[in-house]
Amino acid sequence: MEEQMAKLKEYLQMETEISFEEFKKYYNDVIGLLNKEYHNMDQADCLKARYICSIVQAIAECRATRSKANSKAFRKMAAKCGFWVEAIDYRLQKKEGLTRADIDTAMSEINKKMEEPAPTHN
Repeated sequence: MEEQMAKLKEYLQMETEISFEEFKKYYNDVIGLLNKEYHNMDQADCLKARYICSIVQAIAECRATRSKANSKAFRKMAAKCGFWVEAIDYRLQKKEGLTRADIDTAMSEINKKMEEPAPTHN
């Protein structure tokens, strides 16, 4: 999840919107990782995955309304990410014992980290 988090942070700090192809590649990487590793993820990785899915879902929903050519694809991506958010919430609450407030607090903390400027390399 670290690689996906770093890439998402890079995307969120960009001035321009990434192309449909790049968005789809990122989405496929995230979903592929979840399909492969979800059952082996620890709580921290589940929280990161939930954050990523919620952001990708929101962006896909927004882009679905603006892109006639890719509207259907964006809607499908949003729906799949919504499924993963619900599945991760279920696991965190039922198996990990977190409350809704715990999850919301964790999402807020991750969001703060994502808003920090990327380090500059001189």
